[in-house]
Amino acid sequence: MGEWGFSRTLSLSLRGVAIDTESPLLTIIIPAYNEELRLPVTLPKVMAFAESQDYPVEVLVVDNASTDRTAEIVRQFASRHPRLSLTYQPIRGKGAAVRKGIFESHGAYLFICDADLAMPIEEVSKFMPPHLSDYDVAIASREAPGAVRYNEPWYRHLMGRVFNLIVRLLAVPGIQDTQCGFKCFRREAALDLFSVQTIDGWAFDVEILHVAMKRGYRIVEVPINWYYGTHSRVSPLRDSFNMLREVLRIRRRSRAGFYDRPGMARS
Repeated sequence: MGEWGFSRTLSLSLRGVAIDTESPLLTIIIPAYNEELRLPVTLPKVMAFAESQDYPVEVLVVDNASTDRTAEIVRQFASRHPRLSLTYQPIRGKGAAVRKGIFESHGAYLFICDADLAMPIEEVSKFMPPHLSDYDVAIASREAPGAVRYNEPWYRHLMGRVFNLIVRLLAVPGIQDTQCGFKCFRREAALDLFSVQTIDGWAFDVEILHVAMKRGYRIVEVPINWYYGTHSRVSPLRDSFNMLREVLRIRRRSRAGFYDRPGMARS
């Protein structure tokens, strides 16, 4: 038997898409910083989804130097779910945690998933064959036609739209929602893009999408159902200022040709 509980010689088909059962088709990457309260609620949903698919799914939680019981909780779940694993990123920042997960994953598709599951995990199927296949980067969008936001305060929506306007003007033209925490990458594209990533904080999404555009990758926005959480870790004023500063840094580096050179894999 293979590492994922499937025969190495067995060949499956996902509605016409060939699957190598020796490796997972999909890796769900969950960056986690002090998530001892959320993970006991959301991990069972993620694992139920992963274990109900017709193709092999790997779930990788990246502990981002948590100071609570995050790692312990994940290990307890992993003891009962062999497709779940834990890795550790000592460098603080969501961008650093996601990068660690990208380079330690095994899937052909790599899906970044926030621990709060503001997007129901079942929506992941919208990013996978046969629903969607002709892309390199697929962004969960709260602004694309057909998307629905639930319970979001008007002022948070307004601040998000202002920030997105700045992002479109400075770094990522045409993308209506860069900051939703759910994105899917083809493996080859992800390894290339994250090899030149420099932003460890919240604006890493903008950097990755900017580089993807420069390198001609196919980017699509996927409308989702999204539920606002009252315990968001994002500080509207402080984090918006920090993200704006990072967007300006991305623009300067791009103009200097930094993203034109090949990157090096790092964690």
